[in-house]
Amino acid sequence: MSPTAVRVLSRTLTVLSAVLVLAALLLPNTVGAVRAGTFVRIPVEAVVGAALLLALPRRPRVVVAALGGLALAALTVLNLLDMGFHEYLGRGFNLVLDWELLDDAQSYAGDTMGRAGAFGLTAGAVVLVLLLGALLALAAVRLGEVLARHRTVAVRSTLAAAVVWTTTAALGVQVAGVPVAADHASAAVRTQTERVRATLRDEAAFAREAKADAFGATPPGQLVPDLRGKDVIFTFIESYGRSAIEDPAIRPGVHRTLERETRALEKAGFRAKSGWLTSATYGGSSWLGHSTFLSGLWIDNQQRYRTVTSGDHLSLTKAFRKTGAWRTVGVMPGVQKAWPEAEFYGLDKVYDAFRLGYRGPKFSWSTMPDQYALEAFQRLEHGKEGDKPLMAEVILTSSHQPWAPIPELVGWDELGDGRIFEEIEERGADPADVVASPARSKEEYGKSVEYSVTSLAQWLRRYGGEDTVLVFLGDHQPIARVSGEGASRDVPVTIVAKDPEVLGRIDGWGWSDGLEPARDAPVWKMDAFRDRFLTAYGSTPSRKKG
Repeated sequence: MSPTAVRVLSRTLTVLSAVLVLAALLLPNTVGAVRAGTFVRIPVEAVVGAALLLALPRRPRVVVAALGGLALAALTVLNLLDMGFHEYLGRGFNLVLDWELLDDAQSYAGDTMGRAGAFGLTAGAVVLVLLLGALLALAAVRLGEVLARHRTVAVRSTLAAAVVWTTTAALGVQVAGVPVAADHASAAVRTQTERVRATLRDEAAFAREAKADAFGATPPGQLVPDLRGKDVIFTFIESYGRSAIEDPAIRPGVHRTLERETRALEKAGFRAKSGWLTSATYGGSSWLGHSTFLSGLWIDNQQRYRTVTSGDHLSLTKAFRKTGAWRTVGVMPGVQKAWPEAEFYGLDKVYDAFRLGYRGPKFSWSTMPDQYALEAFQRLEHGKEGDKPLMAEVILTSSHQPWAPIPELVGWDELGDGRIFEEIEERGADPADVVASPARSKEEYGKSVEYSVTSLAQWLRRYGGEDTVLVFLGDHQPIARVSGEGASRDVPVTIVAKDPEVLGRIDGWGWSDGLEPARDAPVWKMDAFRDRFLTAYGSTPSRKKG
């Protein structure tokens, strides 16, 4: 290779090294903040790093540069994780709590893309992390050596950069609305550090909070006396959020469905009241919403979830078992492994994905269509004669992302073991096509909510009676790609019954008539529901102290 070619290659590698390091220093932690102006700034960390490397002898300089490059790689990975978590869960990545959610993400990818696709995605992520570490370490070492070889120019340039940074920071100079002076990497480290500290503080405080319970010492005979003799069914509809009802691109179909099913239920003798709850989670981690609603505690992270479900706090569903007046069951088609939380929820029997008799195809993540799950619930429990009424927790999963393919309603008498859905699944949309398009994701999400609500309302009309009380709600909003940046965390909640006394007990709540809550209907935090419900139906508070 000629000397000229060597010089060109050397300079190209140096420029690429500088670009890589600067990009890592300036990379934001949200997708929306990634724009060209973000990367045309002066990072203070680069100025300080250059000064440090210029002050060190060669061997320590190489070690410090390599370690600095690895640190930058780690920060880049954290920023990328933050991007993903903001996009799907509406929050940043928690270094203490969220590693186990990566396993759930892999499982979701497997259900959506197949095993080969999930393996490829995982392998690609591992390779990316290793490659980032190697490239940034080598880039930092190379830049350190370049600084040392051109010490005089490097010192002057570093001093000039420091002056410019200080001046532009003091004056608040901006270009295209972006500050010229940046300390993004340092701020990101501070944010992660504070997030860890807050998590550790919260862990101890919440453990004390979970031990106290306004109804923890209430005698069995004084829990929900006004619902004795009723079949009470708590149903969660996956990702059924406020956006389904209010987003202009989604609302028309969902609104028509809610209006149609309200009229059909009224014709069958049922009445409904609806309001809003603010979920403890967003975009995913449905179990946090379920546990918040049923425990009366704000459970917005995995540590809180583990703390409360491993304790003896009184969940709303367990209150029914405690009375001894109900048999209690759970219908959990999304559960595909051991689920020890059944004891916390007070469920005598749990029907998971393998105990509902389904032999049809999966619909992406969802193991079975909601219509089938509800019919299986009817066959296995709700339709049985017993010496006690039934309390059930039912989780409907057909509206789980990626919303493709979506089941279609079939005749209830034709469901059989679910194989009737094979042709429906085969002609359904490809998940990859839906995920790639925000507009298509919104469209299919709306259709999935329509399907789930219709399935539930048809089941109630078909099998509900004078003593049936249905409480159904969304567990969280859909991901930001569908609900939009900055969307609320509100979800609809509805109580349906034939007995006018049941809805009469909640007249003071100010909820809207029908299945669709009004835009100005009351909004409560989700953890407020348990105590309001228990109180409305005659329960006597008796505090258990922490």
